[in-house]
Amino acid sequence: MSHQPYVPEKTEMREFTFKALIIGLVLTVVLGAANAYLGLRAGMTIAATYPAAVIGMALLKLMKGSILEENIARTVGSIGESIAAGAIFTIPAFLISGAWLKFNTFDAYIKSAALMFVGGLLGIMFVTFLRRVMVTDPDLGFPESVAAAEIHKAGQKGSAGAKHLFQAMGLGSLLYALGVIQIFAASKEYIIRVGKLGLSFVRLGAADDAAKIGTGGTVAVSGPAISPAYIGVGYIIGPKLAALNFAGGVLAWGLFAPLLMYFLGPQLITAFYGPGVAMADVAWSDMVTNVWKFIIRPIAVGGMLVGAGYTLFRMRKNLANGLKRSLGDVKKAAGQTEVTSRLEKDLNIKVVLGGLALIFVLMIFVYKIFAGAIGPAILAAVVMAVAGFFFAAVSGNLVGTIGSSNNPISGLTLSTLIIAALLMVVVGAAGINGVAAVLGVAAVVCVSSAVAGEMLQDLKVGHILGGTPWKMQIGDILGILIASLVMYFPLMLLHGAFTFGSKELPAPQAGLMAALAKGIVGGEMAWPLVIVGMLMGFALILVQVKSPMLVAVGMYLPLETTFAIFCGGMIKGIADKVTTKRRLNDAQKARFGNVGILLAAGLIAGEALTGLLHALWKFLFLPPQNVLKFDVPKIFAKPSYEIGLAVLVLMALYLIVKPLRNAGAADEPPPPSAVI
Repeated sequence: MSHQPYVPEKTEMREFTFKALIIGLVLTVVLGAANAYLGLRAGMTIAATYPAAVIGMALLKLMKGSILEENIARTVGSIGESIAAGAIFTIPAFLISGAWLKFNTFDAYIKSAALMFVGGLLGIMFVTFLRRVMVTDPDLGFPESVAAAEIHKAGQKGSAGAKHLFQAMGLGSLLYALGVIQIFAASKEYIIRVGKLGLSFVRLGAADDAAKIGTGGTVAVSGPAISPAYIGVGYIIGPKLAALNFAGGVLAWGLFAPLLMYFLGPQLITAFYGPGVAMADVAWSDMVTNVWKFIIRPIAVGGMLVGAGYTLFRMRKNLANGLKRSLGDVKKAAGQTEVTSRLEKDLNIKVVLGGLALIFVLMIFVYKIFAGAIGPAILAAVVMAVAGFFFAAVSGNLVGTIGSSNNPISGLTLSTLIIAALLMVVVGAAGINGVAAVLGVAAVVCVSSAVAGEMLQDLKVGHILGGTPWKMQIGDILGILIASLVMYFPLMLLHGAFTFGSKELPAPQAGLMAALAKGIVGGEMAWPLVIVGMLMGFALILVQVKSPMLVAVGMYLPLETTFAIFCGGMIKGIADKVTTKRRLNDAQKARFGNVGILLAAGLIAGEALTGLLHALWKFLFLPPQNVLKFDVPKIFAKPSYEIGLAVLVLMALYLIVKPLRNAGAADEPPPPSAVI
């Protein structure tokens, strides 16, 4: 039986309208910026397809929009998340590696926007060339596309999803703002010391002598950050993955840091502060932060390297099948003739091929700026074109198999970066120009792969609903143009307020890319520490850890971050236990899960958007910008962390009780599908 879309081909219905496009463009900026904030702080992003579908649907309902207009708004609105995902993995690496010395310059803006736009346009051209075959492949189930299509179908009968999402966004924004104005302490650090007087547990800073390095064993720990975004991330990834992420934090802060300080304290003080500095004069918090930044993080880089490789190895069958199908898809696509059906009409193939040729010329020009020489620039462009097509096709197939949320973009980008770095060494490109060229290749491939996967997922939704492909492709081109022009600004604000690679803005994937580029091309990597991390990664594989990459990322992040994500995962675990204890049926569990995920996504988006406003405030009114030196007002000079813990409990109850109240009756018809 041939495919029958939800909206038949001959149906007259509004689709590519001004209001749908504007809503999509606004969403692509907002959701992209929110994901940039989340990815730089927590090392993870969330799929924007579902929030874009729910928000776009709610707004268009008020304007009496059609389901095909909703499809356009979601398609355009979700593409910004993939631009952000590609950008945060690579753009900060230019700053962390020293390839760029400043970020708030017009030069940095033009380069960043060019990399994002070239990569995004390349991904769209590649997927447009392959779409007709891939969306009809019976071996590709597109689980998230099917779920997103069901959101739109359910919305035709009325849906409360938007209400849940907006309420949670408001709560996330409010709680983050209360932490900023110090109604409660958003985090707290402690030290645990074992000395002559036995065990002591002291708040860091509560007593000056307790914060100094002394004899005996000392461990620095943090309570969980009172962060709606981190709690939401933990809830979404679940208890098992959240526990793995927290295990990395425990290894870094509970094992490696105290061992290094206990055995090498005097030597490390000399290395960090110079000779003649006494242990009693050094604050523990400063010292342990340096140990984490300069010793533990390179170990984590080695672990992430092995973790990314292991992820690709475990997916080798999917990757091989994806490559095999992709090559077959190219042959089929090349042999297809022009069609007249609205449901099968893509951008004209001449436009696509001409666009690819133009992009290749633009790539040479862009890489000439980065590499400083035409030879390496041409080589970088060729590598990027080949790797970009390969990974775009593979990314699309992986999304069709396991969904975009599980797409290993960082692993694919890492493979490209290593290949490009080795080729740069072969052709003699060295120094900071070589590092910049390698990171430029990685940036384009990363954005291209992310955009290809997200776009193919949305095109599959359109295939199910009856959308017109070429209109969706035009919408995505406009979406990546706007996202590429705008996404630099949230990155600039966050860097200006917190600094890439800092404890407040760790940017773990970008740190990994910077370390590898500098290590291979610039010869500046701390290889002994990286090798230790790689061996640790192999050990984690041997003991059958599900995700060594997640453990290594946990080591790279501050403990308060991984602890908060762990708390979110435990909340999800408790919620699952409640559904089992109350013996909810499958339909009730589906409704419970759908509402919980929407609430978690709302908490994330609420904090992320308010966090960007906070970063804007710091960027404008606080040093080093030094315009007015006007800080956000603080209610309490010494806010209570215990009140913060009460807020954490409040979020836990919210994520359990509210979904439970919306689980429905046992005899109520089941929802069309689990939304997420």
